[in-house]
Amino acid sequence: MSVRLVMAIADAVRRHQQRQKKGAEEDLPPAEKAAVDAKEELKDLLPADISAALMAGADWPQMAQQLMALKQAGVDLEQLLPRVGEIAVTVRDAVAANAERIAREGTEQWEKMLRETLPAGPVREAILSSPTWPDIAATMARLDEHGVDVRKILASAHDEGLGVDQAVAKVLAAGEASTTSRDAMLSWGPMSEGLDLPKGLDLSDRERALRQLSIGPRENESFMRMVRAAMPGRDREADLMFSARQWPLVAARMAKMDDAGLPVKEHLAGLMKDTSWEQGPGSLGSRLVQAASDALSRPPGAVAAGSRPKVSTTAARLQSSTVGPTKGQASKGAAPGEPAVAAHREAGPAPKQGKTR
Repeated sequence: MSVRLVMAIADAVRRHQQRQKKGAEEDLPPAEKAAVDAKEELKDLLPADISAALMAGADWPQMAQQLMALKQAGVDLEQLLPRVGEIAVTVRDAVAANAERIAREGTEQWEKMLRETLPAGPVREAILSSPTWPDIAATMARLDEHGVDVRKILASAHDEGLGVDQAVAKVLAAGEASTTSRDAMLSWGPMSEGLDLPKGLDLSDRERALRQLSIGPRENESFMRMVRAAMPGRDREADLMFSARQWPLVAARMAKMDDAGLPVKEHLAGLMKDTSWEQGPGSLGSRLVQAASDALSRPPGAVAAGSRPKVSTTAARLQSSTVGPTKGQASKGAAPGEPAVAAHREAGPAPKQGKTR
């Protein structure tokens, strides 16, 4: 179990680094070939009994794949495996010592009771493999001699442990939600209308922002493919949209629509029907993010009357959701919800008057 834990951690680090550097995880080597290659790698690098136990496990094919993926990623197994072996030997010897003492003191029944009372999982196994377990078992034996219901104590202890776990999680969640991040405040408006934005939204960290919005890497890649399909021959422009700071908000909108069974692809088709995003203030990526948000918010195929107007800073300010349009503008039919609002929000800091929706 100690080897499996170390391998799981190492594999998680490998996958995280690949996502950061390449944008996606590499496929694992074929299971059959990996099993053969990994068996050769383990030779002389791990104690024979530990190697045999690993290869006899039902999860050996997967572990072999992880091991060879680490090697392909540049990890020196001749350095890693002996260290993992030292950890495994230490754990093995500690467990053997515990078992010997428990057998000597006649407290085996308490391990059986613990396994029957506590649900399977890391907590139960951590107790049984702890150096203090023999003392715990001996104490349970003494309590039993004095007529104490040890099984009831174990069940209560587990329930209290769950209570502690939930209380800690609640405190941590409260700490995260105690303040509203600047990104969350700046994102309030037409682009995020109807979305459940976390108060601690951090758009400066793309991976974290997507996690906060409950969007996995594969789901995000799927949405990016949808955009590319809706903009044939415009891969450069699409890449600029994906790299824009507010792209996670567009992805969140697509995820919500997809969950509701709405035709996301049909909405995105509006990006090529109205290409007024090609010119205007701000960066092209930011304009495309706003255009995509608008297309997803309108009925499929609907285009604003005429092409979207080119937005000047002055016009954007006058059409801002915090400053209503003048009578002159109202007569021209300019609506406060036009994409010009987003251009204004992208170009300048959040209005001091506070958010309005």
